[in-house]
Order: sequence, then C-alpha cells, then structure tokens
Amino acid sequence: MLLKPKNLFILFIIACLQANAQTTTIDSLRAVITSTTVQPQKKLEAYVSLSSKISLVSFNETIRVAEEGLLLAAQLKDSLAIAELNRNIGIASYFKGDYEKAATQYYSAIGIYERKNKNKELANVYNDLAKLYRKTRDLKRALTNYNSSYALYKSLNDSSGMQMILNESGVVYEYQGNYEEALNHYRASLKIAQALNDEMGKSWCYNFIAGVYVLQQKFEQAENFNIQAMAIRQRLKDTFSLAVIFTDLGVMYSAWGKPERATYYFDQSVLLTEKMGYKELLSNNYAELAKLANMTGDYKKALDYFTWHTQLKDSLFNVQRTRQIEEIGTLYETNKREKQIELQQQTIKERNQLIIIITTIALLSLLVVYLLYNRNKLKQKAKLQEEILNQQELAAKAVLEAEEKERSRIAKDLHDGVGQMMSAARMNLSSFYNNTTVTDEEQKHSLFNIIQLVDESCKEVRLVSHSMMPVALNKNGIVQAIDELLAKINSKDLKTSFHSEGFHERLDSSTETILYRIIQECINNTIKHAEAKEIDLSMIKDADGISVTIEDNGKGFAYDATKMDDEDEGIGLKNIRSRIAFLKGTVDFDSAPGRGTLVAIHVPA
Repeated sequence: MLLKPKNLFILFIIACLQANAQTTTIDSLRAVITSTTVQPQKKLEAYVSLSSKISLVSFNETIRVAEEGLLLAAQLKDSLAIAELNRNIGIASYFKGDYEKAATQYYSAIGIYERKNKNKELANVYNDLAKLYRKTRDLKRALTNYNSSYALYKSLNDSSGMQMILNESGVVYEYQGNYEEALNHYRASLKIAQALNDEMGKSWCYNFIAGVYVLQQKFEQAENFNIQAMAIRQRLKDTFSLAVIFTDLGVMYSAWGKPERATYYFDQSVLLTEKMGYKELLSNNYAELAKLANMTGDYKKALDYFTWHTQLKDSLFNVQRTRQIEEIGTLYETNKREKQIELQQQTIKERNQLIIIITTIALLSLLVVYLLYNRNKLKQKAKLQEEILNQQELAAKAVLEAEEKERSRIAKDLHDGVGQMMSAARMNLSSFYNNTTVTDEEQKHSLFNIIQLVDESCKEVRLVSHSMMPVALNKNGIVQAIDELLAKINSKDLKTSFHSEGFHERLDSSTETILYRIIQECINNTIKHAEAKEIDLSMIKDADGISVTIEDNGKGFAYDATKMDDEDEGIGLKNIRSRIAFLKGTVDFDSAPGRGTLVAIHVPA
C-alpha cells in the first residue's frame, strides 16, 4: 500500500523526534554518570540504563560503561545491578566476537537472577545464552536454553518474548536442515507480532522467512520478504538490524546470480558494521565480497577481502575458544557461578578498588589515544587511495577525450580537405568528359570509369568522416545518432531494429560519446564477422542506470568468459571492455558457433 506524501511527512517527523529523544536520553545518562553531585544509587541506575541502551550500537563503550558500573555496584552490594551489567557486557562481547567472555558474563547474570527469582530477566539471558550456543553450533544446548526461555515467557504471559523465541529457535531448525519446522516457527512468530502491531518484530519475522526461502532457492519470495523487512528498519532507523538485512540481501542476490546488487548491499552493511565494531558480520561480509570479486575477475580485490575475512575470523573463533565456552557451561551447571562471584565481592578491598580504577582509567586513556591515532591513519590512507583513484579516472578521461578530439580533427580534415579536393577533382573530370570528344570507345569507357571511381571515393570519404564524428550525436543525442547509424546499414541483406526507452533528457557528453563508440564497435564487428541477417538493439534508461543489448543471428563464435584473458581477446573486445570500465559498468558476451551473439551492457546510474 502506497502512503500519501502527507502521511510520509508525518512519519518522517515522528522518526526524527524519536531519534532526537533517544539521543537526548543517552546524553542525559552520560551527564549523570560524570556528575560529582549525583547520589551513588542514581549514578548506578544511569550506568545500567546507558549500557543497556547502547549495547547494540556501540560495543566498546557498552563494555567500558558496564565495567565502571560494576565497580560501583560492588561497593553498593547491588546484586541485581551486577547481573544486568554483566548481561550487557555479555551482549556487547558476543557481537564483538569474544564468545568466551560473553558466556562468562551470561552465566554470572543467570546465577543471580535464579537466586532472586527474576523470571523475566532470566528468560532474557537464557535467550542470549542460546544464541551464543547456536553460534558455536552446540545446537543441543541452544535448544535447551531456548525452551527454558520460552517456558518462562509463557508463564509470564509475555507475547513479545514468546514471539522473539519462536524466531530465534527457528534458526536452529534451519541449521538442522528442517526448513518446514523453521518456517512454522517464523509464521507463528509473525502472527504474534501482527497481533501486537510490533513493527520491528514483524521485520525480523520477514527476515527469517526470507532466509529459508533463499536456502530453498525461492528467490522472488525471499526478495519480497527481505524488502519488507528493510523498509521497516529504514523507517525505524535501527542501525544494527539494517546491517543484518543488508547482509542478507547481499547473500540472497549473490545466490540468485545478481552480483552487482549483491556487492551493493554488502558494501552498505560493511559501512555500518565497521562503525559498530560488529566483527563477525563484518568478517562474513568480506568473505562474500571476496567470492563476488573472484567471480567478476577482480582477483586483487578478492584477495584483499579474503585476507580481511581471515584475519577477523581468526580473531573471532577457534577450537580453543569453543572448548573454553563448553568448559564455562559445564562449570556453571555443576557449581553455579554465583559462589565464585560472592567470594570475589567479599575479597575486594578499598585499596585494590582504587588501584583498579586508576589502572582502568590509564588503560582507557591509552586505548583512546591509540584509537584516535589509528583512526587518523586510516583516514589518511583512505584519502590517499581516493586521490589515486581520482587521478586514474582523470587520466583515463583525458585519454578518451584526446581520442575523440583526434577523431574530430581527422574527420574535419577528411571532410574539409581531402573531401573537397576529391569533389573538385570529380567536377573537373566531369567537365573534361563533357567538353572533350573522345572517339575511341575504349578510352571513353576508361575515362567514365575513372570518374565513377573518384565519385565513389568522395562518398567513402564522407562516410568515414561522418562515422568518426557523427553530427546527430552532437546535435540530437545518442538515441538519434544510433537511429541514424542503423538506418545507414539497414538493407534487404541486413535488417535492423532499434528500441529505446527512458531517454527523456540527454546524457553527459562523455558518456554519450563512449556509449556510441561501444555500440558502433559492436555493430562493426557484426557486419565484418557475423554474416548476420538481423540486428536487434535495445537501450533502456531507468533508476538503476542504462542497459544496452545488441543481438544478431549470425554465425557466432566460441566464447568462454572463464577462460578469456588479454591474449585471447581481440582489439575490438579490449576497446569495449576498457571503455565500459571507465564508465564503471559491466559488459557480458553470450555466443556460440551457429547461434548468434548477444552483448549485454549495463552502466550504473
């Protein structure tokens, strides 16, 4: 259903107010923490609230704030605050890829909540722990914790919690290959979200359902659900969930065989995950981008992406960490980490607290200095890389412009110089022929043939000059120029058809010229080599860019894109590829002996 402009404006204002209110709340909590006049208990509440609000936005800050809060909570002996802060550290550590630390913090929180009979909070941490075991592929423990969480939510009559667990536990069935059971969980979750009018809940349901359809290669259905999920998250401006949906869209389009769209969405996810420090998702993005770059033949970029993926993956997860996580779970199940936490709290002394605080501040200061230095270094590197790319683009543009200027000069010289001289020679020969009486028929016939040759040469000079710099391209644009080009070659031996759409405004002059030369080269190749009877040409301009297809019914040629290299391709194909590369576009050839040739060109908007 389409929204009217008025409704869109209202939604935009509401979203802006919500974002502003959230920022104001976070800033006010930071002010409470740094204040010297606020009571300790109020300050502790601010630590808990702030670490919770930013736990899915800024992982490093969450851990820093929560660890500072733990020191104050220990002083005040507030075990519930300790549990909440431990859980927030666990969430941030999980998304940073420090699974061992996350498991430790979760079990610490569970021990306190169980003793205090806090079922709502306990259900939340069981869900967090289940996700961690799902990540490490300990599916049995994952389902055990999901079931515990679901039972608690059900006892509390918490529909939102039940809806969340149905989504999360459905992923376990995906991993087991039980897609029908996974879909049953997601659809049941969607019904609850719709009843609650929970927009973000619905977006996650759409996201999960789409994931199953991708695994089943039902791409159109998957695309529909993913687009619905993305629309909700863009409206709610949820950075974390947007990063996830961008990655899922990239995976879907990659599996669907649409590398350009896949690369676009992976790049969007990388921008968000780099800012958040979400290493696991960033590592997955780099792995997928490496595959796409390898498919498109950009092996250097593929190697870079694979190197970054490997470095992140090695820092995230290894066999030793898996064993340590399992040991933590076993230790908790046999001895309830609560005793260890209480023992640690009893042995903390004032002097040690002061040392810890000073050490923490010093380490954080060093970390901030390092991060600022590293950030500036990365900015300088990115700026240098951008400048190199700009210079390369300018150089390529200058070469192309120089080529067109030289073509224009040669065309002008041919037309105004050689062409006029040939025309003058023809006129003089015609005058000589008409004013001279030649009695010898053989000489008369030879003279007539000479005049005809000169006449044909004049026409050839005009054709060459117009081909090198078509007047229609400069005056009326590429559509008119292509139309005239095809009209000139159209004959009973070679039929041409041309369809254009969306060219309501003229393109940039350099883009028009390059596209014209590419199409001209393709048509010339068809005329010279294909022995075709028909040429069909289509040009469509839309929001995604410009798409051109050139198809003939000629004899074709043996073409294998996976085996083609610079030595295999002729000058014509190299020229086409180099010009398309300048426009940051793509070109694909589909041909085989006996079934003609199809050239597909796409230039992004």
